[in-house]
Amino acid sequence: MNDIDHPSPAAAPPGGRRYARVLSIAGSDSGGGAGIQADLKTFSALGCYGMTAITAITAQNTLGVRGIHGIPPEMLRAQIDAVVEDIGVDAVKIGMLHSPEVVRVVADAIRTHGLPHVVLDPVMVATSGDRLIAAETVGALVSELFPLAELVTPNLDEAGWLLERRIGGVDDLDAAASDLLALGARAVLLKGGHLPGDWVVDVLAGAGGSPDTGHERLQSARIVTHNGHGTGCTLSSAIAAHLALGLPLAAAVRAARAYILAAIAAGADVRTGQGHGPLNHGHAPVPQRVLG
Repeated sequence: MNDIDHPSPAAAPPGGRRYARVLSIAGSDSGGGAGIQADLKTFSALGCYGMTAITAITAQNTLGVRGIHGIPPEMLRAQIDAVVEDIGVDAVKIGMLHSPEVVRVVADAIRTHGLPHVVLDPVMVATSGDRLIAAETVGALVSELFPLAELVTPNLDEAGWLLERRIGGVDDLDAAASDLLALGARAVLLKGGHLPGDWVVDVLAGAGGSPDTGHERLQSARIVTHNGHGTGCTLSSAIAAHLALGLPLAAAVRAARAYILAAIAAGADVRTGQGHGPLNHGHAPVPQRVLG
């Protein structure tokens, strides 16, 4: 086989204009509602330029996950290197990492390239209830990636797995968020959407908050819908997009929550598939932003 010549990437002109560039390192959802597909839709809807490094291919739809095929770690690293070395990255969203080897590849790439604004969504369980990663991967996530992430965004099931205890109510959220910080996270958005009640309460810890606790409670009226597939992926990718656009962390979280609440409401009564349908990611797209 003949060698293929790869042209050197053209250098960006000094002071040149560019897009806000966001890299998603995550799994592919063949149903289009979560994972890489949801991330790209979110980046686009918020005016960012989206790129991907795919960690796994899943066969899934609105009813559940039928199979997972992991991408070899060396191919994952090649994807990250190719994007970073040519285009560059302003923020990173990390989703499903299915093995300790994959976790270590991602952590090494973040350190080597000095990747900024890393948002880690520790994807462990799908909306359908299917477990997506092996148990031994959890320890690697905590030790390798928690210290490198600007924000970690677990839901209650994921936080319970990380802390090895059940989080039973709103009153448990602050203590759980503090304990997640104690695991090495720099900031945590603990999502309380799985708790019952008319209000959804999330806790943002480690990013300012009240003078007494350092925590900020973010709450909103619950939107009744069967279409919740991909909410966690979408929220974390929206936070990364707003960080790439220049917002500070707490403001990026608030803006991302506003976007996802509107996306849930816009798709609440739309039927897609026979199970948990997706959000309406494109309910109010904005033009792609160009940064000077």
